[in-house]
Amino acid sequence: MSNKSLSTRRRKNATAVKMVGSLVGTFRRAAGLTQRALADEVAVDEETIASVEQGRRTLKPDLAAQLDELLDTKGALSVALENMPEIDLFPRWAEEYIDLEREALALSWYDNQVLPGLLQTPAYARAVFLNDVPALTEDEIEQRVAARMERQEVLRRAEPPTVSFVVSEVTVMDRLGGDAVHAEQLRRLREWADLPAVTLQIMPVGRDFHAGLVGPFTVIETVDHQRIVYTEAPRRGWLIAHPDEVSFLERRYAMLRTQALNAHETKGLLDRLLGDA
Repeated sequence: MSNKSLSTRRRKNATAVKMVGSLVGTFRRAAGLTQRALADEVAVDEETIASVEQGRRTLKPDLAAQLDELLDTKGALSVALENMPEIDLFPRWAEEYIDLEREALALSWYDNQVLPGLLQTPAYARAVFLNDVPALTEDEIEQRVAARMERQEVLRRAEPPTVSFVVSEVTVMDRLGGDAVHAEQLRRLREWADLPAVTLQIMPVGRDFHAGLVGPFTVIETVDHQRIVYTEAPRRGWLIAHPDEVSFLERRYAMLRTQALNAHETKGLLDRLLGDA
């Protein structure tokens, strides 16, 4: 299959979210409502309605049900949402996290198995998805790569979140996808490390004490300054909001930052690795 046909199919499949959003806009206009008026009726922000209509945010089932009733759509939005191809959606259990990530004020991210999705190149992401078992289809891989790249726009916002990454040296040394992919990924990491809102730290191997043995997790500071932790296992994710549990992982993250190379040392390590790549 050619790159052109892959791209064309990816755009067509990915527009399922946009198609549902267009339906929302069509029904809203038919009801004679502005985006602001509709937002007021269902008690959400105007930006939420705009994002849904533009296909930048997936319509959630509870909001779909509200809109169906308010706009008298005979359940059309709920039915359309229920029948969207799963390939066009983030896994259901990850959607709430993706929404929080998109609007976060700050993210503190620890990963020890694979580089964080926000830092991956398309080729590296593709290599990650090629390691899925059972194997994904070619179209599924392309869809997931496109979705992952779209998430990275959060780092390019006019007012980006403050983001701290602590990643294991192992994830930087692994050559998923081969030498060329690895070298490109190192260059991308070095570029991300220079962004004003991004702090990247590498946790060296060989430590005799390690605060990250509980596994990967992300601490999110929301727009209303609430702190929530996201962690996941195969085919399942959890959002943790209980203050005691959040504090437990925040303290671990603070310790991880003291154990990892600082930002300057991390850039030096990446420069040395790039010299050998």
